[in-house]
Order: sequence, then C-alpha cells, then structure tokens
Amino acid sequence: MEQQIGKFKVFSLGLQHVLAMYAGAILVPLIVGRALNLTSQQLSYLVAIDLLTCGIATILQAWKTKYFGIGLPAVLGSSFVAVTPMIGIGSQYGVTAIYGAIIAAGLFILVFASFFSKLVKLFPPVVTGSVVTIIGLSLVPTGIRNMAGGVGKPDFGSLENLLLSLGVLAAILFMNRFLKGYARALSVLLGIIGGTLVGFMMGKVKFDAVAEASWIHIPNAFYFGTPTFEIGPIITMIIVGMVIIIESTGVFYALSKITERTLTDQDLARGYRAEGLAFTLGGIFNAFPYNTFAQNVGLVQLSKVKTTNVVFAAGGILVFLGIIPKIAALATVIPAPVLGGATIVTFGMVVSSGIKMLSSVDFNNQYNLLIIAISMSLGLGATVVPELFKGLPSWLHIIVSDGTITGSLSAILLNLFFNFRSGSADESAEPEQLAS
Repeated sequence: MEQQIGKFKVFSLGLQHVLAMYAGAILVPLIVGRALNLTSQQLSYLVAIDLLTCGIATILQAWKTKYFGIGLPAVLGSSFVAVTPMIGIGSQYGVTAIYGAIIAAGLFILVFASFFSKLVKLFPPVVTGSVVTIIGLSLVPTGIRNMAGGVGKPDFGSLENLLLSLGVLAAILFMNRFLKGYARALSVLLGIIGGTLVGFMMGKVKFDAVAEASWIHIPNAFYFGTPTFEIGPIITMIIVGMVIIIESTGVFYALSKITERTLTDQDLARGYRAEGLAFTLGGIFNAFPYNTFAQNVGLVQLSKVKTTNVVFAAGGILVFLGIIPKIAALATVIPAPVLGGATIVTFGMVVSSGIKMLSSVDFNNQYNLLIIAISMSLGLGATVVPELFKGLPSWLHIIVSDGTITGSLSAILLNLFFNFRSGSADESAEPEQLAS
C-alpha cells in the first residue's frame, strides 16, 4: 500500500532524487559527446534528450503493469557501463552504429527478460563485484584525460588545468568531510558548479551554446541519422545490456529490502523489460542505454518514504528539464578539467562499490581468487592496451578491446567454469548481497 504524503513533499522529494542523480546523468553525455567531437549544438541536444529519456525510463520502471515495470521507487539514468563501448563504436563505425546497436540490445533484453530473471544465481558477488570494479577501473583513464584538459586540446596537461581539476576534487572531498545529509549528497554537483565558476574567471567558459539554444524543443527520432546495424557493435551493446541487468538486479534487491517486498521471477522480468524499453527509447531518440541508479537507493532509505509517487515526480521533473535546451546547454559549458575532477570521485566510488561487493566473497575458495585476478587483469589490460587485439576482425575487435566488456565476460565465464556445477553456483551470498 502506498504511503499517503502531501503533494509538496512528493515534489520536493522527487526534486531531491533528481539533484542526487543529476551530476551522473549529465556526465555520460558530456564525456561521450566530447570524445566523439560533437558540436556544441549536438552536445546540448544530447544532454537534453538524455534528461528527458531518464525521466521516461524512470516512469516506465515505477509504473507496474502486467508486462513491464517493477513498481519500486527506482530512478533510472544513463549507464556508465556504456561510456567506453559507445566511444569505441562511434570512433570506429560512426554515431549511427551506436544507436543501431542500442536499439538491437533493447529488443534483445525485451525478448529474453523472462529468461534472465531465472539466472540470478549465476551472478554471485564474485561476478557482480568484479564487474562493478572493472567498470570503475575502465572509466578512470577517461576522467584523468579530462583532468588534463581533454585529449587534443592545446593546453592538455597544463598546470592551470591540473590545479582547476584538483581544486574541484578537493572541494568535493571537503564537503564530504564536513557537510551532512542532503548537502553531502549534492557534493559532486556543487563541486561542478563551483569549479565552473572558477573556470569562468579563468576564461575557460564560453556561453555561446547557451545563447544559441532554444527555450523549447520537441525531441526528434534519429537526430543523428538513420541507425545502422553492425554485428560487432550489436554484440558489444548486448553484452553491455547484460552487465547493466546484473547491476540493476542488485539495486532491485536493495529496494525490495527497504520496502519490505519480496521479489518474484515475474517482478524481475518486468523490471528487465522496463530497462529494455528504456534502451530502445534511448536508441530511437539518440540518447543512451539506461540502468537503475544505485545512489538513489540511499535517498529512499534516508527519507523513509517508499512510495513510487516520489519517483514519478522525479521522472516528471526530468522530462520537463529535457524539453528546455537552454537548461541542457548550461551543462555543456563545464570545462573539461572540472569534469575530470568530479568524475575521478564518481568513477572511484564505482570501484569502491565493487570492492564492497567483493567483501562478501568466500576467499577460502581459491577459484574465486582466480576469477577476480584474471577478470580484472584482462579488463584493465584491454583498457590500457587496446592495440593488443588489433589483429582480430573488426567486429570482434570492437568487443574485446573494451575493458568493461572483456573483464565482465571473463568474470561471468570463469565463474561458470569454476563454480557452477550440478545445478549450483558459488553460494557465498544470497542474491540480496548483490546490492551491497
């Protein structure tokens, strides 16, 4: 039964959810867009459509129907898992191949959602912890390049850029040390705002994109062109989708414990279908793959408000922000060093979350040590030296040269090889511990 709370409180708590996930939501389009050398106008569109699709995806997941939606107070945002694969696909095959792959992956998840819901025991903490840690480690080099000013920039590696990025990092750490509750939860967003103000005084902020952006814009399907479907990118994005499902499953179980609701296979299947729909919408409107954001679980626990009305409000606010390009364009003025200083924190927290998941693994089982060692070594190795695979066919190269994909596949396959036998997997933890 839904909690009965006032409309103003529903709105304010929904806004709090938006603020808590906003930094993460805008970082993905900014990182991908800049890596693919999009124009300011294209980057503004990417941020705006991402916010709008985040809102629609959140509503789809909270809206429990017969076919989709888990009906938990979950907030969806653009997935960091997809960052390096999207950059790799876009660089090698073009932007249209990214969206063909995302649409194909979304349809794949929709079709096989019921099947995935029965495979939870195949993903114990040794797999989920390794996967999440690899995601964080694979993203760190992107954050470091932004700290230096962005690859290809004339001032790349300058002292100015270093000091600005370290200043943002220091400010975020300071706020986490001395602030509490709501203010601490917004430390990354406040650090980005403060860093951008300092960047403006240093002459690193240009508002041309904001001036050119319109006030209202109705999103267009296939903004970047008709999607193209290439086998390598499609396989890559399907694997990304499976990794995202593993990640979201942990969040579903965490929310089920908070809301005191037992999840069934059918519930999980509806949750996966909602994410498949979000993927497909992201592909059609040229946005991103989406997953359930773990950081918003803490807000549900903190506020003690478990009603889905709050996340419906959050979804509505995101949709509103997404149809106002002026607001989206403000995010594009953030200097690369500011982005770098902030992402080092967020990407590092992803690594920390993975390590926390691994703390529940049975290390007396030597196979688990091998799974973690090999999957992380291959994941980090593919991130640092992608040229290792340049002799492979292009469709296979795009898959294995991405550290997240290589490491995640290694963890899943090695766990099956070592721990899955006679119908039982590594029993070191219950499924709920996926959400550690």
